[in-house]
Formats: sequence, structure tokens, C-alpha cells
Amino acid sequence: MNGNGDELAARIVDAAVALAEESSWEAVRLHLVAARLGIGLAEIGHHFREKDELIDAWFDRADAAMLALAAAEWMPALPPRERLRRLTLAWLDALAVHKRVTLEMILNKLEPGHVHIQFPAVMRISRTVQWLREAARLDDHGPRRALAETALTAIWLATFTCWLGDDSADAERTRRFLDRQLALAERAAQALPGFA
Repeated sequence: MNGNGDELAARIVDAAVALAEESSWEAVRLHLVAARLGIGLAEIGHHFREKDELIDAWFDRADAAMLALAAAEWMPALPPRERLRRLTLAWLDALAVHKRVTLEMILNKLEPGHVHIQFPAVMRISRTVQWLREAARLDDHGPRRALAETALTAIWLATFTCWLGDDSADAERTRRFLDRQLALAERAAQALPGFA
């Protein structure tokens, strides 16, 4: 996709989120997004096959924020736990300005009868956790990797769930929750045979 296509796709997502802020994610319709942008539905269809793909694009922005932070020259010098902490918070912070809409997107995916959306959502979580592992430069192998990945997925899901309901200033409750979970995971990892 060329730069102009990327720009239009971003504008489509922005317009959909703006419409959701005015009402709800449930009320967003692609024809309303097209009207907001002064484009035809075919132009939206060129970038997004259905409304649910806008949610994926919204979460792709959080992945991109996390990966951008991973590129910071000082990041590799941090201990793994601190890298995971900062990268997870960067992911959440990228969505924070539209937290209510983000919650509504998640609830939309969880609606009964949306199995065709729920399975890809599980894969989406897995992809984000894989990028988190890569961004944090985690190098576990074999069974240890599988265990670490399972633990990190549980931490990520629990932290995201906490964040969705967190109304504390700067999501302080979520930040403390994440710190505790990562500390527990680190202690558990150190107790495993072969810990380096």
C-alpha cells in the first residue's frame, strides 16, 4: 500500500473513533464514516473489508507505539522486567485517549454469536504478546519459552482488563498492578531450574 493509502486508512480509523466518541462504537456505521470523510464506501472497502477490521487497525496503532519505544537506544540496557513494563504501558497509553471506545470495541468482539470475530481476537492477542516478547528482547527457548509466553499472555490480559476499568489518574492502579504481576513472574522464573 502506498503512503496515500496508509494515510486514508488512518483517516478512516480516526473518523470511526471520532463517531464512536460522539455516540458509541455500536452506533458506528461505515456509511457514516464515509460521509464524515466525504468519500465513497468503495474507498473504505478498499482498506477495510468490514467494521471489525477497524478495531484491528486501532490495536495496530498500540502495537506500533510499543515497537517505536522498543527502538529507543537506551531500551536494551534496561532489565527485562522494566522493558516489559515500559512496553506494556506504551501500548496502553497509545489507546488511553479513547479508552471508553476501546472498551466498547472489546465488548463488541465478546458479544454472543460473534464467534467469527472472537477466534481472530484470540489470535490478535497472541500476535501482540509475540511483538511484546520481541520488543523486550526475550530469548527463552523450548518449554521455558512456552511457560514464559503463557505467563506473559496472562499478565498482559489481566493488565489490559485492569486498565479498561481503571479511572485512577494516569492509570496509576494499572501501573501498580502491572508492577506486582511482573515482580511475581520474575520471582517464579528465578525459581525454575536453569534460570540464568
